[in-house]
Amino acid sequence: MPLRYGRTKWLSSGMSLRFASLGSGSRGNATLIHCDSTYILLDCGFSAVQVERRLQRLGVEPEQLAAILITHEHSDHIGSAERFSRKHDIPVWLTQGTHEACGYPAFSEEHLFHAHDTFSIGDLQVQPFPVPHDAREPCQFVFEDGQWRLGILTDTGSITPHIRTSLAGCHALLMECNYDPVMMANGPYPPALKSRITGDYGHLANEQAQTLLQQLDLANLQHIVGVHISEKNNHPDLAAQALCAGVGCERDWIRIAEQDTGFDWRELR
Repeated sequence: MPLRYGRTKWLSSGMSLRFASLGSGSRGNATLIHCDSTYILLDCGFSAVQVERRLQRLGVEPEQLAAILITHEHSDHIGSAERFSRKHDIPVWLTQGTHEACGYPAFSEEHLFHAHDTFSIGDLQVQPFPVPHDAREPCQFVFEDGQWRLGILTDTGSITPHIRTSLAGCHALLMECNYDPVMMANGPYPPALKSRITGDYGHLANEQAQTLLQQLDLANLQHIVGVHISEKNNHPDLAAQALCAGVGCERDWIRIAEQDTGFDWRELR
């Protein structure tokens, strides 16, 4: 049975599920998921002031957040989570490994979960799944409201059968397209960093994202967004080209998240 948190029960609410990005890339990541009365912030990789400003740009106040979920402990994802949580009295969900790797931060309230356990926060069911990344206990998520499924995959160096199973049948996907192999090979990063990013516990190349999409059941897909794109080792057009090939769609169907502005609300209907 799913674990349940909050005062509302997870049922098909009749409301639409929508999502937006506060920004996505190596300088910070945060995604907002909303259904009915429930707002969840996935990662908090910017300063507290920036998170507040970016939330307000999307018409949301910090006090409306039911939870902050953390994928892993890297600074572009954990950022100001401790300070922001305490300032606005927002509970934080994360794995035990991430909690330990962060040095046991003092959140306003914390909930530890296992990456194979489904739980609910308000009107949203949250399905975490583990990913291969160079962090203590990293995971990514699928969000459901009883009707719609939103899958999010970043910060993984390779694709596992469990990832494919977790993302099957989603109505919307946020898919990492971190780097282009040619740009990475010719880019400015030192060899050790290049090896880390392109390794099995690093990040997804455009072609890996394309291949994964070709392996998934996309019959229900309404939205796909390329996220966590490297500013030095990729280009939005290359990422979009890979996503188009993976989905089999036209370019104007693809959205790319930007580092500074993320993307505005997109809705599942």
